[in-house]
Amino acid sequence: MLDKIRVVLVGTSHPGNIGSAARAMKVMGLTNLVLVDPACEIDSHTIALAAGAADVVENAKIVKTLDEAVADCGFVVGSSARSRTLEWPQLDPRENGIKVVAESNLHPVAILFGRERTGLTNEELQKCHCHVYIPANPEYSSLNLAMAVQTVSYEVRMAYLDSQKYTGKTEVEEYPRAQELEMFYEHLEKVTRQTRFINKNHPGVVMAKLRRLFTRARPEQQELNILRGILSSVEKTIETLEKSGK
Repeated sequence: MLDKIRVVLVGTSHPGNIGSAARAMKVMGLTNLVLVDPACEIDSHTIALAAGAADVVENAKIVKTLDEAVADCGFVVGSSARSRTLEWPQLDPRENGIKVVAESNLHPVAILFGRERTGLTNEELQKCHCHVYIPANPEYSSLNLAMAVQTVSYEVRMAYLDSQKYTGKTEVEEYPRAQELEMFYEHLEKVTRQTRFINKNHPGVVMAKLRRLFTRARPEQQELNILRGILSSVEKTIETLEKSGK
């Protein structure tokens, strides 16, 4: 189960932080590390701070884009240290641990951590089903990357250990992967532009809100197929009307 849970570090700028995060992961039984466009090299400092988790670093997958890192994931959660203009479904670390373990029964799951200084961008956070927020002391809420990974990973492990106490099977619905969702959003934007529902030069705000709507609703695989079918039907109708000159 834990093998299906990957920790994704986006744009990490200090090699030591990669090693410290890998150590925090392995202590809690997580070994699947993905690095998205790191702003540093993996070096001796990385390995030194990884301590006994050098294997996690050495086996880490390095990719250029976040889409590539989460393409096959059925559930994606992003860590966020501050409130955003557009509210998104939010979990605390304990709720997140329970949700991540439950989801990993069916498909790969990704937990995203952003850059040391600026975290994840709004665009990156909008690719997530939920955000996880660590309710630290508001008077001093400074958490470094490894601390955040450790806190979130601990709750994942606790939820995993609790899940092992129960042998009964629970049904989990089949949900689309991140790549399929991105294809749906591209299709949706294309059709809403064709129907002039949104301005092709300024699609941002409306599309962000539509993303939030469907993230909150979380359509199952068959439901997403229906939505894609509706969009295709609209496209065919537009094409027919254009050919007839109406």
